[in-house]
Amino acid sequence: MSVNKRRGEISAILDGKDYCLCLTLGALAELEAAFEADDLGALVQRFSSGRLSASDLVKVIGAGLRGGGADVSDDDVGAMRCDDGAAGYARIASDLLAVTFGAPDAAAPANP
Repeated sequence: MSVNKRRGEISAILDGKDYCLCLTLGALAELEAAFEADDLGALVQRFSSGRLSASDLVKVIGAGLRGGGADVSDDDVGAMRCDDGAAGYARIASDLLAVTFGAPDAAAPANP
């Protein structure tokens, strides 16, 4: 799957299927509501702690999947399997948050 990190996209394999994840503005608004954050700054502060619960991972990955165009609920995400188990889910969420709030990998090839 071709993704563009400059647009905040990552790819992830869940249940053996390759997905595009992206925290669109709508997905970020969904996360603000889910985490009862007043604004994006509060959301960034919450995520920068580096401590995310399993339910946090479900919310972040679910919002990213929906932002990438997948029609999935958080319950669907909670039932999905990932290579490397919990570490794999954490990596997906970390990568997604990094391309959304941080600078994409400078070595990433341009994909207009």
